[in-house]
Amino acid sequence: MTVTAASSASGSAAVDDAVPALLGFTRALRAAGVPVTQDRSHAFLEAAALVGLDDRRATYWAGRATLCASPDDLARYDQVFEAWFDPRGELPRRRDSGPPTPAVAGLPSIDAPGDGEGDEDEVLRAAATTTDVLRHRDVATLDAAERQRLAAMFATLRPTAPPRRTARHERWHRGRLDASRTLRDSLRRMGEPGDLAWRRRRVRPRRVVLLVDVSGSMSAYADALLRLAHRYVATQPRVEVFTLGTRLTHVTRALHHRDADRAIVAAGEAVPDWSGGTRLGETLRVFLDRWGQRGMARGSVVVVFSDGWERGDAALLGEQMARLHRIAHRVVWVNPHRGKAGYEPVQGGIAAALPHCDDLVAGHSLAAFAELVEVVGRA
Repeated sequence: MTVTAASSASGSAAVDDAVPALLGFTRALRAAGVPVTQDRSHAFLEAAALVGLDDRRATYWAGRATLCASPDDLARYDQVFEAWFDPRGELPRRRDSGPPTPAVAGLPSIDAPGDGEGDEDEVLRAAATTTDVLRHRDVATLDAAERQRLAAMFATLRPTAPPRRTARHERWHRGRLDASRTLRDSLRRMGEPGDLAWRRRRVRPRRVVLLVDVSGSMSAYADALLRLAHRYVATQPRVEVFTLGTRLTHVTRALHHRDADRAIVAAGEAVPDWSGGTRLGETLRVFLDRWGQRGMARGSVVVVFSDGWERGDAALLGEQMARLHRIAHRVVWVNPHRGKAGYEPVQGGIAAALPHCDDLVAGHSLAAFAELVEVVGRA
């Protein structure tokens, strides 16, 4: 394959030599979840020929402008670009043109011994396997570099709010007969018969309320849980987020920052009891008295993120969970230990709350978060 060069014959030859590596980059993006089409790949090759291959920054922007279809693709694009291209500013070369390029960000080197398309496919499979393993890792066991990579992967989550049928109706091509509109249409035609009119109930997104435990026992998961909450706030119109500890804190406004890292920092500054004690029953009572009973939790899907370690009165927690269950549409409890082998919900807090929960799901990994998104979307 060749590309159109706009500068010189030498520049065109350099691009032609790098075409296999550039196409490998597009395939790596596709494996990471970026919807790279053949047309976008061709546009990337043409853009790379125009800007030249000597400037790594220009190559980065050429790919970002041609290969990313939405803002959700940017984080994955940055991750794959750093892993694929040499951080010293050089593009990947052919296998026979120089020393191997070191691996970046935990991904295997693209210049491993071998030749041909087979080696490139092995690299892509290895990269995809590494990403898949990271999706299933317990976030409490990750180091700083792995947490950074996982933070970029949160963009792959697509939260959806469960639908709620309202009392109002709208026109539709089938459903229930709209007798009033059918009669009005007939009167406009002086009583002549005509087509029947149909209607259906309007559908609106149901409110989702997230209650995140940020006490000391949940500190290893707090960052990941708030990133999940940020995805909900950023993509859904009716989401409220609170943190639980020794007191209740409303952090929805802080999570409205478009950048996830800034949103996490803002939420952390707003929470006065980060990594403190646990008073689930008391904080849940405050939530119900001040917000929930007045309408925020009524008919909503309420998701509680906690391991259930209650330092207060477990009976109080059970009473407040019973109140919550009576007014909410569905109550989902997310426990990070639920996904570990041999776990039994025997702690005082979770034992008191479990009878009033509709679902008990795991919350220890990105894969578990993806399953939780599906559970909430079906509620």
